[in-house]
Amino acid sequence: MLTSSDLSPGLTRPPRLRAGDRVSVVAPSGPVSRELLDKGCALLREWGLEPVLGSHVFDRHPKWDFLAGKDADRAADLQQAMTDPTTAAVLCARGGDGAHRTLDLLDFTALREAPPKAFVGYSDVTALHEAFAMELGRAGLHGPMPATAAFSNDAPTARGLRATLFDPESQMRLTSPTAETLVPGTARGVLAGGNLSLLNDGMATPHSRPCAAETILLLEEVGEELRRIDRMLGQLLRSGWIEGVAGIVLGSWHQCSPGPQAIRELLLERLAPLRVPVLWELGFGHGPSQMTVPVGVAATLDADAATLTLEQPALTAGDGYGHTPA
Repeated sequence: MLTSSDLSPGLTRPPRLRAGDRVSVVAPSGPVSRELLDKGCALLREWGLEPVLGSHVFDRHPKWDFLAGKDADRAADLQQAMTDPTTAAVLCARGGDGAHRTLDLLDFTALREAPPKAFVGYSDVTALHEAFAMELGRAGLHGPMPATAAFSNDAPTARGLRATLFDPESQMRLTSPTAETLVPGTARGVLAGGNLSLLNDGMATPHSRPCAAETILLLEEVGEELRRIDRMLGQLLRSGWIEGVAGIVLGSWHQCSPGPQAIRELLLERLAPLRVPVLWELGFGHGPSQMTVPVGVAATLDADAATLTLEQPALTAGDGYGHTPA
């Protein structure tokens, strides 16, 4: 397992996609809407990709209706997708709950031996991004998922993911109309994090990051009350987990109550004492429009200019799936 110091130059980046690539689609978390996934797969085909669905992608857990099938089956689909030499990427169908239940069922030794491939997801998938960073030393994409409404219904969401997958050099400078300076300054670090609750849930557990030191930390949340957000931020702060963070980039706080102004004020109160740059609402997360942001890649945060600039493209020019390096 890696330590925070091992991550400072950035993680191993997987190869970009090419037209004609096959891509795995799996459901490591919540139940999947067949209608939404059909729409998402149709869009992937428009991009020139061939989606390959996991064997259990439409399963339902026999007892717990918040899970897409049994833990062992969801883990097996994810293991197969990550090690399948015929697919060039793994896209999580959706988030929800349950990804953490698959972690102890994965064979990380076999995963380390497989060539890296683009791994896409957000929300509950934060648990998997963190595990793959720490156990495999691999970067991923905090990005939209094909069985969600934003993937099929919001054109900027789809364009951003497609550009990142096929032409990552075009996505080196990230900003959005909603991005604002919360705490001024600039910082450099490796991008990490994602969903606030998942980061809290993973603290002090196997396969999780021991601390956020030297990272530019991504944070977003959905459907939480202000007091619970305060409690989760307090846990990150009081435990020392966030100590030494280089900077913080905030995403959407979709459907969090009582609303964005109160959330903004709370985050400013909690995060300003860290004396690091903080950027408000870059545009990633659960909102109706979703930005793709790499994790595990070194970047510079300029909170004054409201930009996040990658030091390298999220994906490389060549791979182990039949592509030739440029």
